[in-house]
Amino acid sequence: MIISVASGKGGTGKTTVATNLAISLESDVQILDCDVEEPNCHLFIAPVIEEVRTITTPVPKVDEEGCTLCRKCAEICQFKAIVVIGETVLSFPELCHSCGGCMEVCPEKVITEAGRELGVIERGHRNGLDFVHGRLRVGEAMSPPLIRKVRSFARSDMLTIIDAPPGTSCPVITAVKGTDFVLMVTEPTPFGLHDLNLALEAVKILGIPRALVINRSDMGDDQVRAYAERENLPILMEIPFDRRIAEAYSRGKPFVEVMPEWKETFLELYRHIEEMAG
Repeated sequence: MIISVASGKGGTGKTTVATNLAISLESDVQILDCDVEEPNCHLFIAPVIEEVRTITTPVPKVDEEGCTLCRKCAEICQFKAIVVIGETVLSFPELCHSCGGCMEVCPEKVITEAGRELGVIERGHRNGLDFVHGRLRVGEAMSPPLIRKVRSFARSDMLTIIDAPPGTSCPVITAVKGTDFVLMVTEPTPFGLHDLNLALEAVKILGIPRALVINRSDMGDDQVRAYAERENLPILMEIPFDRRIAEAYSRGKPFVEVMPEWKETFLELYRHIEEMAG
């Protein structure tokens, strides 16, 4: 089973829920940090890194000597990553989505692939916990290809927990699409409610079973709970605003290790997810 932990905005506690759930389950579980622009699960998991792999994506390279300037490559590219200006063919690797269409339509077959670095993937472990995350190259604009690479490490013999990027844009959809369950994390504030609404609408389109965790639940107001009731969105857990949790977070420690009584609460959360995901 693959559980994705998502939120409409950053800072709601998504990584806190994902890491504490993974550590509570202890073994036969892996966590994939798909927030490749700013991965931080490793700060709490503290894995032993065993492998670092550079990830590239194919982009076009044109042999201009054999090019007849037919413009078919430019016509098929919807992202203007390859254009013909006068007697010159220009390619813009940063705009390329690596579809390979330009190579397919080139009648002279003078377009080949070159690799553009996206970032790195690091794999490791912590006891029985398998860990994978991606780090997007600084200046790289497109994170979905690297997120797909991180997701390709999902193991069928383990429960997989995905820490998705915040928001509702392409990176989130890439991380969440095709998973078995979406655990949404929010906070009881107007900002939390606004972005929860956006995230829920996106998950509805994907048709994935979902439920809600409310972090810092004893702050703010009850509008999030009322919204969840209207939307038939089950609230599976509430985490209060607790100084001990904040202190553990600031030290990079999962709070289930500092407050072991919470471990059973996270195990109960997982049992509810199992029932809802079927």
